[in-house]
Amino acid sequence: MIEKHHRLLDRPPIAALRGRLAALVGVVALLVAVLTGTATGTASADDGGAVHRPSSGAAARPGPGGGGGAPGWICNGTPVQPGWVLTMHNSSGCGGIGMWWQTPVQDGIWTCATSPIPNGYVLSGHNPTGCDGFDSWYMQLPKDGLWTCGTSPQPPGYVLTQHYPNGMNCANIDAWYMQKVQDGIWTCAGSPFQPGYVNTAHQVNGCNGVGSWFTQLARPGAWMCPYQPVPAGYHTNGFRQEMCSGLGGSLLVHD
Repeated sequence: MIEKHHRLLDRPPIAALRGRLAALVGVVALLVAVLTGTATGTASADDGGAVHRPSSGAAARPGPGGGGGAPGWICNGTPVQPGWVLTMHNSSGCGGIGMWWQTPVQDGIWTCATSPIPNGYVLSGHNPTGCDGFDSWYMQLPKDGLWTCGTSPQPPGYVLTQHYPNGMNCANIDAWYMQKVQDGIWTCAGSPFQPGYVNTAHQVNGCNGVGSWFTQLARPGAWMCPYQPVPAGYHTNGFRQEMCSGLGGSLLVHD
């Protein structure tokens, strides 16, 4: 993924005049809305002369999400619709308090650091200077074999199998390689525990020095390493100190 950031473009003199006329019309409309009780928190006239540009030049596929209405500017402090994200910022909008461009989430979209992360999405790219200096993050749906940034949520059914301390499209943030969990896979320390799986071996220097664990489906007779929950339907009976590289292991048996 290519890291990009957004810039708010200056309008030419004629466009600026049109913008001021549009702003005047907008102010009148806003006064009417206030008097009639129909004012909303969406910024339109007071947009600081900003021109909206998509956050990424690449075509994006619709993903899970929701919300009604059309994309547009909202003032700083206005709640973001569920399933929507923030992709641009203009510090001079909304009377100087700043405003954000709100749009439905998509699979493959650059978002501002202040944006919500809708359920089911991960962060796989980082631009420290994007979004008007607020940082920007590339958001997409999870898939097997994807490098994700250290600040990213981890979706159910996935584990982290490699670690890179600085890079892999995450700029100055550490990156983690995400894969679908399977029976017999080395996972990094800190990888989410998955229901029905246990760690049965340990490598101190695995995952680029953070440590790694061998993850398997739970089965009777397996020696389970410490620091993990006992899976449903099992309990432990017996302990051997030499297991798991000297950390010790407990014998799994059916309830």
